[in-house]
Amino acid sequence: MIPRSPASEEELALLLKPGEGPSLEIKRSTGELREGLQTICAFLNGLGGIVLFGVRPDGQPEGQQVSDQTLRDIAQALERFEPPVSLPIERLSLKNGREVLILRVAGASNSVPFTFDGRPYERIASTTRKMSQETYERLLLERGHAKRRWENLPSEGLTLDDLDREEILRTRDLAVQQSRISADTSRDAGDILDRLGLRVGGVLTQAALVLYGKSFLSDCPQCHLKMGRFRGTEITGEIVDNRQEHIHAFAMVREGMAFLERTLPLGARFPEGQIFREDRFPVPPNALREILLNAVMHRDYSYYGGHVAIVVFDDRVEIRSYGRLPTGVTVEQLSTSHGSELRNPLIAEAFHRTGAVEVWGRGTNRVIAECLAHGVPPPLFEEREGWVVVTFRAPIVPARPGNLPEEGREKRSEKTSEKTSEEMSEKTAKKTPGRILSMLADHPDATIADLAAAIGVSARTIERNLRTLQGQNRVRRIGPDKGGRWEVVP
Repeated sequence: MIPRSPASEEELALLLKPGEGPSLEIKRSTGELREGLQTICAFLNGLGGIVLFGVRPDGQPEGQQVSDQTLRDIAQALERFEPPVSLPIERLSLKNGREVLILRVAGASNSVPFTFDGRPYERIASTTRKMSQETYERLLLERGHAKRRWENLPSEGLTLDDLDREEILRTRDLAVQQSRISADTSRDAGDILDRLGLRVGGVLTQAALVLYGKSFLSDCPQCHLKMGRFRGTEITGEIVDNRQEHIHAFAMVREGMAFLERTLPLGARFPEGQIFREDRFPVPPNALREILLNAVMHRDYSYYGGHVAIVVFDDRVEIRSYGRLPTGVTVEQLSTSHGSELRNPLIAEAFHRTGAVEVWGRGTNRVIAECLAHGVPPPLFEEREGWVVVTFRAPIVPARPGNLPEEGREKRSEKTSEKTSEEMSEKTAKKTPGRILSMLADHPDATIADLAAAIGVSARTIERNLRTLQGQNRVRRIGPDKGGRWEVVP
């Protein structure tokens, strides 16, 4: 939440106490108007913020003389934004007779990206910088597609006969069971699609094709699922299994999970204090299913060469989907509390009606919790050259058959797990400082407990790394030990 504009010197002092950050910029006077409006542009392209004119660099408010000409200069400068913006110029009188001028961007906008004097800007921690051309073009494209998305475009030539009627009825029945559609909804396929927003004015959408189509090679080749099992740890290794399917989204999730259940070894262990054996996969199936659902629902379907891939190696499982994360969502945020940003609302809504997913952006948090409860590291979220890749690290190679009794195989399996855990701990330790810096940059109010839960390490490990980073002058403590926070040093 962006704080409200200060109404008194006391409120101004509280606002200034933490110093500049992701949502606060201070300028000594409107002599720095151009730089201040560049930061306003960055706030417009982000989640909002406040720029104060009349505050010294050390954070002490001294105000400035404000004339009619000062206000006209600001108003004229605001006209150099594209798209146009309307920001009130707020004034706070100080006891010394001067004033602090306040420009406030309340929150995120649907008109992103904005430019000032023809250039886009973005905010990184407490620094304003020019936005890269690649990012600007992507935001521009997403703004153009906010209402006219690929999924809600008409699917030329598509008829009800081209769709899987049984799958449509299955959606209706599951939605009724979940109380997410009225029980008196007709069993007519066309009526169901109308209710789901997948047929508009009698015309079927691209989303209807993705969700229920029966033929894809010619009309929608991107509805493609690749499944592979490779021996070793690289894709250049021996191919043990290779399957490819052109199928609709619901079938894609079912086929993907069936492949994983066939491919992953089913291990056995005896939980402490129990006499019955517990069979389980190296990675929790619920976590795999959640990520596969996300890959199918949130990928970019506009590119005909895109697809979803499930790749199993000896040491990990990767689920890949074409398309970058939605604007405003970073890979670091996927490991913390975050909102739900939908690239394909119609497709996601159909899955939601069946009870397969929620709409609150908690899926990745549940995945992390599932992995930790299962005794494996949380997944690694990455963006690689236009793809989102989620990696689950776990020993996948099943025990070699031999003459060892069950107990002997159990002990060897435990030693292998211990060795893998040690190797993963070393890798996690190396990445922890960088992940702390990234998370603090995006979430300045994150606590040590928040960082530990998101990164998957202990609070003591976070504290140790923070002290090391503080000694390197890469982070600093703002406020007291209790009630304060950590901040990334620009």
